[in-house]
Amino acid sequence: MSVFVWTLLGVLAAWITLSGLLKLTQPKEKLGARFPWMHDAPHGLVWFIGVVEILGAIGLIVPRATGIAPILTPLAAAGLAILMLLATGLHLRRKETAFAMLTTVYGLICVLTAWLALR
Repeated sequence: MSVFVWTLLGVLAAWITLSGLLKLTQPKEKLGARFPWMHDAPHGLVWFIGVVEILGAIGLIVPRATGIAPILTPLAAAGLAILMLLATGLHLRRKETAFAMLTTVYGLICVLTAWLALR
C-alpha cells in the first residue's frame, strides 16, 4: 500500500478517534455547547456513536498493519462512510449546513479510503 493511502488512513483514524474520545470523555452539557445536536440526543446514543467511531478507527489501521484480515480496513472505512451519511442527514434535518458539509466531506474521504484500501 502506498504512502499516500497510509497517510490518509492515519489522518482519518486520528480524526475519528479524537471525535469518539470527545463523545466518551466529555459531559454531554459541555459537548452540547459546541455541537447543538447533542442537546436532543440521548446520552446513550452519544456514547454509542463514540464507541463506534473508536472501533472504526481501530479497524482502519490494525487489520492492514498486522496483515490479519486486511479486508477489514476497507470495510471499516465503508462503515464510517455510512456513519457520516447518517450524520449528514441529521444535520440537514436540523438545518445545520456547516456540520452537514463537514460530515459530507469526511464521508467522501471515507469512501475514497475504502476504495484505495481495496486496491
